[in-house]
Amino acid sequence: MGNNALHGYNGRILRVNLSAGRISVDEPPADYYQRYLGGRGFIVTTLLKELQAGIDPLGPENKLIFATGPLTGMPLPGAGRNSVGAKSPLTGAYGESEAGGFWGAELKKAGFDAIILEGKAASPVYLWLQDGQAELREASHLWGKEVAETHFALQSELADKLVRTAIIGQGGENLVRFASIIHDISHAAGRTGMGAVMGSKNLKAIALRGRTVPSMAHPEIIRDLSLWLAKNFKTKTNLWKLGTGDNIAANNLMGNLPILNFREGSFAEVEKISPQAIRSQFGWAMHGCYACPVRCKKRVKIGAPWFVDPIYGGPEYETLAAFGSDCGVSDPAAVCKAHEICNRHGVDTITAGSTIAFAMECFERGLITSRDTDGWELKFGNAEAMLHILEQIVQRQGLGAVLAEGSRAAARQIGHGAEDLSVQVKGLELPMHDPRLKQGMGLHYSVHATGADHCSGLQDTQLVKGVPEDWAALDVGEAMPSTELSPRKVRAVYQNGLWKQLNNYLVFCNFVPFSNSQLREAVEAVTGWPMSDWRLMKTAERGITMARLFNLREGITAAEDRLPKRMGEPQLSGNLKGVAVDPAKLAEMQKLYYQMLGWDERGVPTWARLVELDIAWAG
Repeated sequence: MGNNALHGYNGRILRVNLSAGRISVDEPPADYYQRYLGGRGFIVTTLLKELQAGIDPLGPENKLIFATGPLTGMPLPGAGRNSVGAKSPLTGAYGESEAGGFWGAELKKAGFDAIILEGKAASPVYLWLQDGQAELREASHLWGKEVAETHFALQSELADKLVRTAIIGQGGENLVRFASIIHDISHAAGRTGMGAVMGSKNLKAIALRGRTVPSMAHPEIIRDLSLWLAKNFKTKTNLWKLGTGDNIAANNLMGNLPILNFREGSFAEVEKISPQAIRSQFGWAMHGCYACPVRCKKRVKIGAPWFVDPIYGGPEYETLAAFGSDCGVSDPAAVCKAHEICNRHGVDTITAGSTIAFAMECFERGLITSRDTDGWELKFGNAEAMLHILEQIVQRQGLGAVLAEGSRAAARQIGHGAEDLSVQVKGLELPMHDPRLKQGMGLHYSVHATGADHCSGLQDTQLVKGVPEDWAALDVGEAMPSTELSPRKVRAVYQNGLWKQLNNYLVFCNFVPFSNSQLREAVEAVTGWPMSDWRLMKTAERGITMARLFNLREGITAAEDRLPKRMGEPQLSGNLKGVAVDPAKLAEMQKLYYQMLGWDERGVPTWARLVELDIAWAG
């Protein structure tokens, strides 16, 4: 029953062949866990070893992997998350997303460190895991139901209100290429279309119930770290007050806030879509995740003009900007409703909002007309039209069927220069952080395996006034402007990126204000393995390199390491007016970044670096 020498893990990975209805358990050796840790490490290793190049992401050959990390399920704030990965149906590249809440901890307590889902069920099913046991159950009666309805139906059917769920809505069922997987109704694994992969397998949900936490090598240290955070979090972070988004007005002033499909640089009505305004106008309750006192998640209830069910949570910064300023919408009720639709039906708020903003600019330029929109005036600022098109995307109806492919594919169908208006990298729409302000982030966007991802790259604005205190483990010692793109900025992107991406392997929350040294201490305390900053950073670098190898195998080369055309054009207004990303400078810094990662000038990992990272098998 697993590897008894492991602490923090069960030593068991569940494998489910949906085509055959066959369930088995893998028990990897301890060195597998030490080398890859969890999350992205487990996912990318499995995809590299087990997928054939060129498979259809929505075909039965793709594999969908849910993974935890060494800290998952431990009595530690930030330890409730899980990763989900597969070949992305949105990008055709390596795909991965993370979700918070309680589901990841419950998977660990249910006796498994990861789940590998293969094949395709002949009809809708759900997977039920309980205390080390697993079974597939028929789910035709759940197909077509909304997320919350499905969640409560499963809890009733399983006669346990403590059952945790990961569910697809109609977005995943209809194979919207940016469909998400919603955990416990309000926690989304949103990016890269993992919900579409789940839908392609006829898998409606995974329900969990577990009661046993794996052992820890030094539980007293974990207890002390948890007590320290409980006493100090209010002085270390403001997220418990408003969640993310409380700096939306500041982002507007500095030029970081996307406006009208990343075209403009100032949104006069930004205060109307701020968390402060939403709280004042509608009120909200705050809730949180497993073992965490920060409670940074909103629940928003609105009665009119659009009913917003608080059970689906409330919009954070990315959603406020995507459906607010990027679409030119200043009605906070409409933004909250858009968020609710996305969680109710399971689609990514970032890609959905950005793709609609793209469509609005196409409409403005006459590339899309009212004939395409069933008479709707899909103009910037038209909240009703935005919500109508969002519902069409979920159902794959009308213009929504085109936009459900994502902005890159939609632009290719629309033609007439529409591709220049699609703001994405490798097919993944940009998050709500502008690379013209954060040029190191832009470098990261351009090279990152999944496409544009803000959670795993340098936030350049952190370096404007000096090096943050918790960067002590990094050899970056000087302040630099956020708009700078230089060799010293590349060095900061490289070193900071290895720490930022580490959470994808530990499967740990970015928002819990532990220092890097405390995080290292937590890994040692749980696993009993001696750790160092170097060892942890190398774990991240190993995964970065494997994800690059996966993309190269799929034909995604350095030619795809580029920012959208819009980033080479200055914003038309605001504080950042006149500032753009220089494509020639970006290409020069990319080559330097490749070298730091141990890749050649074509962006191909060298044999020496593969050997140094102990992944020669992947070459």
